[in-house]
Amino acid sequence: MNHYNPQKHHRRSIRLQGYDYSREGLYFITICYQDRAHLFGKIAEKCLQLNDAGIQAQQCWLDIPNHFPNVVLHEFIIMPNHIHGIIEFVGANNYSPNPSLPQ
Repeated sequence: MNHYNPQKHHRRSIRLQGYDYSREGLYFITICYQDRAHLFGKIAEKCLQLNDAGIQAQQCWLDIPNHFPNVVLHEFIIMPNHIHGIIEFVGANNYSPNPSLPQ
């Protein structure tokens, strides 16, 4: 297993220093699976065929607004080993989960 080693991995943050990422706006996010394993499915005939884990990831993505009512989902795509998506924060409530839902 490859663990992060700051002496070996010189990864620079692409976050804008000092920016409050809880602010309203559109955000492009990428979620990668550990070690880039192809957990979510496989490419067949130029299309991703989601497996059970991919279907679960898709359902979880689509369920985000039910937990965070100030989040609007835009385009997203599931790849074999990662997910890309655009989310929008609207309104202001510190984007806490819906308090009426069990944690």
